[in-house]
Amino acid sequence: MIPLDLVPLSPDEAAHEVRVVAAVRAELATAGGWLPFDRYMELVLYAPGLGYYAAGAHKLGAGGDFVTAPELSAVFGRCVASQCAEVLESLDGGEIIEIGAGSGALAEQVLGELASRECLPARYRILETSPDLRQRQQARLAGLPAAAAERVDWLDAVPTSPLHGVVLANEVLDALPVERFRVGPTGIEALGVAWRDGRLAWAARPASAALATAVAAMELALPVGYVSEACLRLGPWLGTITAPLAAGIALILDYGLARRGYYVPARDGGTLACFHRQRRHEDPFVNVGLQDLTAWVDFTRVAEAAVDEGLEIGGFTTQANFLLGTGFEQHLAALRRTLPPECEPLAANAALRLVLPGEMGERFKAIALTRAYAGPLSGFALRDFTATL
Repeated sequence: MIPLDLVPLSPDEAAHEVRVVAAVRAELATAGGWLPFDRYMELVLYAPGLGYYAAGAHKLGAGGDFVTAPELSAVFGRCVASQCAEVLESLDGGEIIEIGAGSGALAEQVLGELASRECLPARYRILETSPDLRQRQQARLAGLPAAAAERVDWLDAVPTSPLHGVVLANEVLDALPVERFRVGPTGIEALGVAWRDGRLAWAARPASAALATAVAAMELALPVGYVSEACLRLGPWLGTITAPLAAGIALILDYGLARRGYYVPARDGGTLACFHRQRRHEDPFVNVGLQDLTAWVDFTRVAEAAVDEGLEIGGFTTQANFLLGTGFEQHLAALRRTLPPECEPLAANAALRLVLPGEMGERFKAIALTRAYAGPLSGFALRDFTATL
């Protein structure tokens, strides 16, 4: 049943959903009638020409499905730029690679702030898998001053040449495909996807060896019937994006928790969520290919994967602490000075959402993964929660 408060689809959107569902059903037919949820999530988000991130849906900002921190306030990007500047200065220069740059707002803010500091990277490279988002980024960043715009290029794959600088990923990990699991009376079950009663639906099977082993390794004391998710793709993904990092940091910001706060009885049902036209719901089998699917990040898994890749944990903290440590108050004051008086309260309220505990300040976290870097990391100096991972 479609959640009652969802925005109805247009005829074109409904036709697109039919095509995406047909593609899922075709794969179900070749897979014996059942797909693990991470494969379903991969199809509906990333299938070329069909998936949410690979087709032309309006995803970000006003009128889109969700708003990210850089769209909310330019203060966010200026704080991120402050951390990048600290790293680049410690390394006597370098590059920045942004993974999944969304609307281009963060790149615009980071490059603008670094230009004002005369600390531009040698190159600002963007790895973007969505064709329409890449076009939006190119149009937006073409408006930068020439000295900044000429340093931007787009990548189809992670480069193989050594990187000195920063790998930046804001709200990327939450969109990695996850597997869903349930604690059964005799072991871990995988919750996958089947076709039942004329629609896509949940269906359980015994977990694969990989999923069962991953859940067992977390040493969770959970009751029978408990449902959650695990992102087994995180390790390979992190290894790929950090492979070229010879010296510097990978800076990851996203919503999530350390494991001990993630997998608790009170969070039965997991964190899987769907977003369509600024509405959140929990049915991944409606608006297929037209809504975002996300899950919170298990930052303990991030830390484990980082150590496996030979990285060190440079710091882990809340977004509020990260932003306050990188000059939030000064950046907000500077932004307000550029605005007409009647716009100042709205801008201040938007920026405060980035740090307030009831908004993004506590739900979102920042983690720095370092390699051959011993310089300062101001974003983690205020409070560092690495010991909780």
